[in-house]
Amino acid sequence: MIYRHFIAPPRAFTQFSHDLIRHPRLSSDAVRLLTWQLSLPPGTRESLSRTAERARIGGCAFTRAKRQLKDEGFVHERRLQGPGGLWVTQQLVSNVPLSDAEALKLLAQMPVGPAGTTTTERAAPPPQLAPGRRSPAVGEPTPPSTDGYPSQDQEGNTSNQPPRPPVADAESPQPDGDAEPHATAARALVDAFPALSPDLRHIPRAMRPELTKLTACWLAAGHPPTAVRTHILRGLPDDGSPVLRPGGLLRHLLRDVPPPHGATTPPPPEDAGPARRFAGPGLSGRLAGTRECAGDHLQPVLFRPVRDETHCLRCR
Repeated sequence: MIYRHFIAPPRAFTQFSHDLIRHPRLSSDAVRLLTWQLSLPPGTRESLSRTAERARIGGCAFTRAKRQLKDEGFVHERRLQGPGGLWVTQQLVSNVPLSDAEALKLLAQMPVGPAGTTTTERAAPPPQLAPGRRSPAVGEPTPPSTDGYPSQDQEGNTSNQPPRPPVADAESPQPDGDAEPHATAARALVDAFPALSPDLRHIPRAMRPELTKLTACWLAAGHPPTAVRTHILRGLPDDGSPVLRPGGLLRHLLRDVPPPHGATTPPPPEDAGPARRFAGPGLSGRLAGTRECAGDHLQPVLFRPVRDETHCLRCR
């Protein structure tokens, strides 16, 4: 048997609804993150990530907690341009679930902070706003619509880009009926891309279906998997510069599918010695004028010579 004894605190306390504390779809990290934010003094500009750091909530746990709070309507975000044209993020934390329309009315009343900063406001719905129509604390959760806000699954940093709806890429080849039988082999080939080079270790998981479709087009055109891997290795930078977006680089390299039996590569010039120049219609345009390094490399390394160099910058 459990006995409970309460002593009311004389100061520095916050009242919370039992429905919030006992919410079946909020983890303990999500409840702690929300109650910590609601306990801050009014007007405090502390982002959710800073609160998670002070509460010693790890990165993965913070991501899950924030997603749960957004799905249940306790946290809303929007991006807008601040002074100077730079984009800022506004976060709204409420003690009751709010719909997207209700949160947008409250966010519209908040001042925009300096460019490059994140402003957070804790607010309960004003008298003229009732809590949004959401599923009760039991049953299956209903994810809120984005209502035009930028998705958080976009690749890379979008801090300097305005939100835009997803559009189909007209330049990207769409797999036809001939590419569908190669989907399994293409998926296995894409899963092995990170093993080709350390620069390809962090391919976003959300981009793998798109890369699988592009790879399937190569296989359907008659290119063997070894040709696809060689083409990717030749497209990696040879000057030691890091690849910040490996998924975008792979999409660029696989977008154009050359014919498997196209025009042959022209013979190398006599002064090139053991090095070879790559410039042909069968290769991507970005490889025109490049030369294979004559140094000792595990894989072919291309570089763009300034004069008659036969070795890349790393070998020199």
